[in-house]
Amino acid sequence: MLMPIESRIDLYMPKSGSHVPGWEDRMRERIVETYHLKESFPVQYFYWARSLFIDEWGFSPILGNSVLPELTRRSPVTFELMFYALLLEIPLGLTAGVWSAHRKGKISDYLTRLATFIGTSMPDFILAIILLAFFYIKLYWFLPERLSMNYHLLVQSDAFQSFTGFMTIDGLLNGRMDVTIDAFRHLILPVFTLSLAHWATLTRITRTQVLDEMDKDYITAAQARGVSSSEIIWKHAFRNALSPSLSSSAISAATLVTSVYVVEKIFNLKGISELITRYGPFVPDAAAVLGFAVYSTLVVLGIMLILDILQALLIPQIKEAVFNNDEHF
Repeated sequence: MLMPIESRIDLYMPKSGSHVPGWEDRMRERIVETYHLKESFPVQYFYWARSLFIDEWGFSPILGNSVLPELTRRSPVTFELMFYALLLEIPLGLTAGVWSAHRKGKISDYLTRLATFIGTSMPDFILAIILLAFFYIKLYWFLPERLSMNYHLLVQSDAFQSFTGFMTIDGLLNGRMDVTIDAFRHLILPVFTLSLAHWATLTRITRTQVLDEMDKDYITAAQARGVSSSEIIWKHAFRNALSPSLSSSAISAATLVTSVYVVEKIFNLKGISELITRYGPFVPDAAAVLGFAVYSTLVVLGIMLILDILQALLIPQIKEAVFNNDEHF
C-alpha cells in the first residue's frame, strides 16, 4: 500500500491497449476511480473488507481474476497435503507417546525420545531438501510435483472427471488406480516432511501426560486390583491424557498451516503457497496478499474446530458435557 500510486496503476493497465491519443490517460483515471487508489488507507481497507461479503475478495491484477476463485482453485492441493499429514501424525503421535511412556527407561523409549528430538529440531525446509537429495535425485523413488507428466495430462483431459480435487480419491472414483498410486507416490515425501515435527511434538506431550497419569491414585488402585499394565495404560491413563494431547494439536494448527506453504513450495506443489510466493513479495497486489491472510486464518480456525469436534467425540467427559449441557464441566 506504500508503493507509489503509479506502480499500482501499472498493475491494472491492459497489456495491449488502443493507440488513440489520450487513451492511456483516460484508462489510468478509470483505474484510480474503480479501485479507489487515491483514497486514504482506511477507506481503501473499507472497500476491500466489503468485498469479503458482497464480492469475491477483491480483484487481483496480477492473477487477472478475483481472489476467491483463485484461492478455491488451488485449495484442493493444500487440503490434500494437510489431510494426509494430520491422518499420519495424530494416530502415530498418540500411539508413540503411549508406547514410550509404557516402556519408560527401556531402549525403545530412548529411541523414541531421540526421534522426537530430531523431529522437533529439524526445520521443514532442511528436511525437505535432504529427502529430495536422497530419495529423488539419488534413488529416484519419490518425485516432486503432484503427478507425473503423463498422469498430469490425463487429469487435464476430458477423460478424467474431478469430484473432490484430491487426486488420490478422484483416481479411484474415475476407476484409475494408477493415478491414485502415482498421487500417493508424489505425496509421500511432502506428507512426511510436514508431519514429522508435529508428530514429534504430539508424541512428547502424550508421553508426559501419560506418565503424569501413571502417578495418580486411581492408577495405583487399579494396579492393586490386579488390572493388567496394558489395560491400565490404554483404558485409563491414555483416555485421561487424550484431551491435553489433542488440545496441543489444535494449538499448533497455525504452525501446520505455515509449514504446509513451505513444503508446497519446495516440492513444487502448486497450492495456495503459489499465490503469495510467486507474486506477493515482488508486486503491490494488496488484494492477493490480504486474501491470502484471511484464507490462512480461516484454515487455522477450521482445523482447530475439527480437532475440537474430535475431542468431543472421543473423550467421554467432554462428550457428556456437550450433549448434556453440563454448565459445571
